[in-house]
Amino acid sequence: MAVVADLDTLVRDGVLTPGQADTIRARSRAAMITLAVNVLLAGGVLAAAAGLVVLLADTVTVAGVGLALLAIGVIVLASLAATLRIFGHAAALIGAGMLIGGGVTEALTRLEPSGAGLVFLMAGAVLALVALAAHQTSPSALRFVTGFLIVAGVGLHLAGLYLLGQAHEISGAPVMLLNLYAALLVAGVGWLVDVRALTALAIVPFAQALDTGTFYFHAAYVFYSPEPTLSILQMAAAIALCLWIMARRPERDERHAGMFAIMAFIVANLCFLVGSLWGDTVGESFAMTALRAQHPNDWEAVWAGRTAFHDHALHIPEGVFSLVWAALLAACAIWAAHTLRRGLFNAAVTFGAIHAYTQAFESFGDQPLTWVIGGLAAIPLAWGVWRLNQQFG
Repeated sequence: MAVVADLDTLVRDGVLTPGQADTIRARSRAAMITLAVNVLLAGGVLAAAAGLVVLLADTVTVAGVGLALLAIGVIVLASLAATLRIFGHAAALIGAGMLIGGGVTEALTRLEPSGAGLVFLMAGAVLALVALAAHQTSPSALRFVTGFLIVAGVGLHLAGLYLLGQAHEISGAPVMLLNLYAALLVAGVGWLVDVRALTALAIVPFAQALDTGTFYFHAAYVFYSPEPTLSILQMAAAIALCLWIMARRPERDERHAGMFAIMAFIVANLCFLVGSLWGDTVGESFAMTALRAQHPNDWEAVWAGRTAFHDHALHIPEGVFSLVWAALLAACAIWAAHTLRRGLFNAAVTFGAIHAYTQAFESFGDQPLTWVIGGLAAIPLAWGVWRLNQQFG
């Protein structure tokens, strides 16, 4: 488990020797430098590969340069010293990126969306499986490249699936299953190549299974959740599963499960924010989808059906969301602090500030007595947490 500690204080108190503290600092610095190098390398490779595909613009030229760079990279990785392998990685990945990017561009240019989607679906699966076989048997110097090819193949495979779904205008349960499949596949690949950033990305299709997601327009990013209650329950189930994995599985599984749990916690809080502003009529989006399919181009019938649904549906007011959200944030922050889960603690505190800021303007801005009561209630709560930590810590 990664923890935050004041090494100087531990040395002064005699818990660690100066040499042990220096070793911890060196290892922490090495981990941070490795992360920075990998981020720079990945960003540079993607930018260079995309730029070369657009710059060269000719399929044969792109393929030739890509193959040459890939071959040079493999030779460098196989023969030169470890200090120069970063250049071999860069050349191989840029070459592979050019081959994949050029093929994608060519397919989109020459084929209909359904045909391109089918090509991506099959080619991505083949690439991922071949790269997986190579990843299992290749020397350690080539693992970074084969891991990249696995990720690229899975990405191409999923792009083909979504392109086919869009071309055939699928909706409803098939879209939900597609998103869940994508989430499972992305999380699995993240675990396989041991890159937690990929595991974190799995939250995107997982959330979109209930149409929760984001939207961008000029100078604004928007988060939307048409079913905040159901999405909160979905994220809560995912967090519970991740906590179960973290308690029973090895350290590598624990790290990836912990990353996904934090992402699910963030999405759940955003859904609470939506509910605290507008409340929720549970199941309304599904009812509206069914009504629009049943009464195409007849908005009067759709509106009448919506009214009838509201008369019998469960409606949760925004005030309930606000109170439950505040209580859960306090409980999560206390539990995370007690169990040394700093990521969860930081997320809980951040959303606590967002919650307070939002409610100050939306609900309680003109009710100072509410803030007095809430502030005074926090004082004995803080004392109780302190005493419990002394008793059980």
